[in-house]
Amino acid sequence: MKNLRVKYIVKIGLLSALSVIVMLFEFPLVFIAPSFYELDLSEAVIMMGGFAMGPLAAALMELIKNVLNILINGTTTGFVGEFANFITGCCLTVPAALVYKYRKSLKGALVGMAIGIVSLAVVGGLINYYVMLPMYSAFMPLDAIIDAGAKVTGFIHDKFTFVLFAVVPFNIVKGILCSVIALLLYKRLSKILHI
Repeated sequence: MKNLRVKYIVKIGLLSALSVIVMLFEFPLVFIAPSFYELDLSEAVIMMGGFAMGPLAAALMELIKNVLNILINGTTTGFVGEFANFITGCCLTVPAALVYKYRKSLKGALVGMAIGIVSLAVVGGLINYYVMLPMYSAFMPLDAIIDAGAKVTGFIHDKFTFVLFAVVPFNIVKGILCSVIALLLYKRLSKILHI
């Protein structure tokens, strides 16, 4: 029993560290959202860990990843970005891992990923509207954020349309990319993840 607990902790630590490394490689989706919205694929690593160890492990990895990222890189957003990354990361990875825990099949993985993507889009949109954008406006005026979004798409003219036409599509693309990567790699890596 103690051996299993040690293996669980070690795997969570290793996958969290790997996700921090992956998180360093961020890139903007300038055709969807302003360039300060950068996409990283660290949730793909955490989703695979969640498939192997369950939804609680996915949430712990999200937390550890963001704490490690703060310790390594600091914060340029007063912890707003890290908080947003934790919440949205959990929205994607925890539902996927939860469904897969009870339906260990390709269909279970796909259903879990679809629920995770919808959760990421909906909760990510709501949190951006009510929490993140007001908090970010302490660092950058809300009008400047909306103007940056309007330069990407002409549909953006206020906070609501910014969330609808920039944040939600950004989160959907992120969810799809991370899910596809996890889907392609999980079976190949599952023996290592289950050691």
